[in-house]
Amino acid sequence: QVHLVESGGGLVQAGGSLRLSCAASGRTFSSYAMGWFRQAPGKEREFVAAITRSGIIRYYSDSVKGRFTISRDNAKTTVFLQMNSLKPEDTALYYCAAPALNMAPTRNAYEYVYWGQGTQVTVSS
Repeated sequence: QVHLVESGGGLVQAGGSLRLSCAASGRTFSSYAMGWFRQAPGKEREFVAAITRSGIIRYYSDSVKGRFTISRDNAKTTVFLQMNSLKPEDTALYYCAAPALNMAPTRNAYEYVYWGQGTQVTVSS
């Protein structure tokens, strides 16, 4: 079991930055790949970024590549999403998620088992 709690969302102007955090419970955090997803009103949940258990390999959606960076600190059982050069279209509720134990990260939301409650990111133009 993994309990996830996101934080760090807020209101920012276009071009600004935010850093999201996702704190995970449990002693086996390093055995879980982690991902970030987002959902805007009236839209489906979409993949943003994912990271392997070791943190060595990272994946990004085309829409955030070069602007967002996913990272993790296994000692602190936390995964981060650094978001730079934010755009109004980045406005959404951002979720962190984990697939089943020892599974590789994927871009598919349905393959993730554990989800946080989400943190709102609003980018004004």
